Amino acid sequence: MTKRAMAANNGYDEFRSGIVEVLESARRAAARNVNAIMTASYWEIGRRIVESEQGGAHRAGYGETLIARLAADLTTRFGRGFGRANLANMRAFYQQWPPERIFQTPSGNSPTTAPMLQTASGESALAALAGRFALPWSAYVRLLSVKSDAARAFYESEALREGWSVRQLDRQVNSQLYERLALSRNKAALLEKAAAREPDDAITPEQAIKDPFVLEFLDIRDEYSESDLEEALIQRLADFLLELGDDFAFVGRQRRLRIDDTWFRVDLLFFHRRLKCLVVVDLKVGRFSYADAGQMHLYLNYAREHWMKPGENPPVGLILCAGKGSAEARYALDNLPNKILAAEYQTVLPDERLIAEELERSREALDARRGDADQH
Repeated sequence: MTKRAMAANNGYDEFRSGIVEVLESARRAAARNVNAIMTASYWEIGRRIVESEQGGAHRAGYGETLIARLAADLTTRFGRGFGRANLANMRAFYQQWPPERIFQTPSGNSPTTAPMLQTASGESALAALAGRFALPWSAYVRLLSVKSDAARAFYESEALREGWSVRQLDRQVNSQLYERLALSRNKAALLEKAAAREPDDAITPEQAIKDPFVLEFLDIRDEYSESDLEEALIQRLADFLLELGDDFAFVGRQRRLRIDDTWFRVDLLFFHRRLKCLVVVDLKVGRFSYADAGQMHLYLNYAREHWMKPGENPPVGLILCAGKGSAEARYALDNLPNKILAAEYQTVLPDERLIAEELERSREALDARRGDADQH
């Protein structure tokens, strides 16, 4: 390569690097802005709920009735993300971060009149309010679960000072950092150790946008799998179950559910017409463990409470483990109300060995296909 060509190539590399930096900065800013606007919106909703409750305080149960009615209306209009639990979080968010705290001046004093509290309806007003929240909504939800006011203030302060991701914040709360500091003789060393980051702490803009709270706020469907192998196996198993006859009716895949402040995904959800029940399918790319059974029962309890319709039988779970050379399938029937119903389920549902054999064949075929692709 000539000197002129090398110089031109170096010039292009510098030019491209500049463009890449612009786009990466824009993605980070977009993720931050979406989270800030969402957080401001939820604070404002919380404010309006609290003020409406105060206006109707003379009526017994007014607050819960209001939230139940609002949850139904907003869910119909905007989709998931506005159920009772989320609206209750918005109310608690406003109560824990009241105007005098949000609109505190740099000197530490609160202004005599907090701006926007009566006029937060336009986009510009909402954008101005968004600038008051430095943490993402997921972080505030995690902080709301901290019961002690002092501990909550500590975790918020450290998250802001150290730039903690939600994962780091969650880890510090779970490890009871605040309580350990109170007992520690070397607080500086403990704080320094807590500030250390783990490999999976960094959050990319893509991950920030895929935060379930953000997806619900933007009403974006969230049906994806992180693993190509899992994705392919789930599709094959869905096709296989549907080919067994017309008993299985497909309901959804990667169905998201939230229990307390933790998000889970159900890989496949079917309805069995003859048994008149939901079938929850969970795939594990590995060997079976008792933790898998515990998680399935968690899913079944949730499905029974939130997804089961009147007249249906209790849901049944199907755990699929696709470890190499050790594929297996297990039904979770312990949640059924009586042995007669459990026996009927076992008679009607496909044999576990048949499903495990299909799982093993599918895995071998996919591994072989991936091997051929790698060679080419």
